Amino acid sequence: MTVRARRPMVAVVGDSNLEPTDERVRMAREVGCFLVDHGCRVITGGLGGVMAAAMEGARQSTKYHEGDTVGVLPGHDPSEAAEAADIVLATGMSLGRNVVVANADGLIAIGGGAGTLSEIALAWQLRRPIVALDADGWSRKLCACRIDERTRQADLADDQVHAATTPADAVRRMLGLLPKYTKRMR
Repeated sequence: MTVRARRPMVAVVGDSNLEPTDERVRMAREVGCFLVDHGCRVITGGLGGVMAAAMEGARQSTKYHEGDTVGVLPGHDPSEAAEAADIVLATGMSLGRNVVVANADGLIAIGGGAGTLSEIALAWQLRRPIVALDADGWSRKLCACRIDERTRQADLADDQVHAATTPADAVRRMLGLLPKYTKRMR
């Protein structure tokens, strides 16, 4: 049996209700595609808006394989998942599912409201690298900020919500951060 290295799983979070022409939808598609292009898997909250777009983008990658998109739903019904979700976890955990999403290897935020804010805060507490795209919502408000003064990685002087201006920049930053964030919450 051949043992393959585990591929990083990066959460993409943001607004769930967006018009298809919204700039954040385009950004999410590009982020999803770039992540899979660079050997990552994409995990989202499994519903619409940024979540659906990130999984759709992941499927557009030439390196896409079935299983590269994971949707973690708040409810019990797997049929509520966005069509592009390969793996659907219908948790029945309501807002508690945000901790499952935030527990990915890293998190990229694109805009977002209260749900996105909770996922960013959870990822911060779980010591995950966070990259925020400059897009309307919490990601813009938290770009280049520290959530609080806790020491998450003692050897990282610039620990913060890392700012990105483009989808390619967000993925590049995440790929550079993943090997540096080695400590996990106990």
